[in-house]
Parts: sequence; C-alpha cells; structure tokens
Amino acid sequence: MMWLKAFHIIFVVSWFAGLFYLPRIFVNQAMATEAAEQARLQLMARKLYRFMTPLGILALALGIWLWLAYGFGGGWLHAKLLLVAVLVGYHLYCGHLVKVFAQGNNARSHVFYRFFNELPVLLLIAITILVVIKPF
Repeated sequence: MMWLKAFHIIFVVSWFAGLFYLPRIFVNQAMATEAAEQARLQLMARKLYRFMTPLGILALALGIWLWLAYGFGGGWLHAKLLLVAVLVGYHLYCGHLVKVFAQGNNARSHVFYRFFNELPVLLLIAITILVVIKPF
C-alpha cells in the first residue's frame, strides 16, 4: 500500500507542475504580439495540457484506490474531495483556454491570467493542510 501512496504523490506533484506552468503560458500568450511567438506558445500549451491530463487521471485514480483501500472518513475528507473537484474543474477550464487561445479568441488580459495562476497554489495549500492536519 505504501507503493500506491508513493505513486499517488508522484502523480499529484507532476499534475500540479502542469497546473502551475500552463497558466504562466497563458500569461505569455496574452502578452504576445508576434504570430511566431503566439504559435510557439500555443504549441507549448497544447502539448503540456495533453501531457498533464493523464497525470491528473492517474493521480485521481490512485487517490480513489487509496480511499477505497483505507476507507478514510471524516469531514476533512469531504472538504478535500470538494477541493479536488474544484481542481478538476480548473484543469478542464485550462483545456478550454488552450482552445480559446488556439482559435485566437482570448479576450482577457495577462493580469487576469496572473491571478488565475494562483488558484492551484491556494488549492494545494488547503488540500495539504486537510490531509496532514485533518482539522475536522
């Protein structure tokens, strides 16, 4: 079971790396003025999203497996699952934004994406505290 836990953590960390970096690409795309730069950033965003999606799926699958194996319960777990659902929604919205930029339909400034970039950090902090401290 410890191997399962280790791989869950590895995939969560890898998934979060993508969730931290992809919105930074959005910041750069929102600021880009040259077509070549836009094309390069769109390629980077698309490839990163395609790479990080299986990592997120594996993190979620192993997390569900751990949940079923250990039968964790309590209010902290419900709060964590809610935050993980928000994280999945964030991931899916990032996929939507990849398409928006690819179509040339971005209407938001780089400032929006700078704030948007901070949400996974806040989710990571909250989820980690819930898992480690189990406050309720």
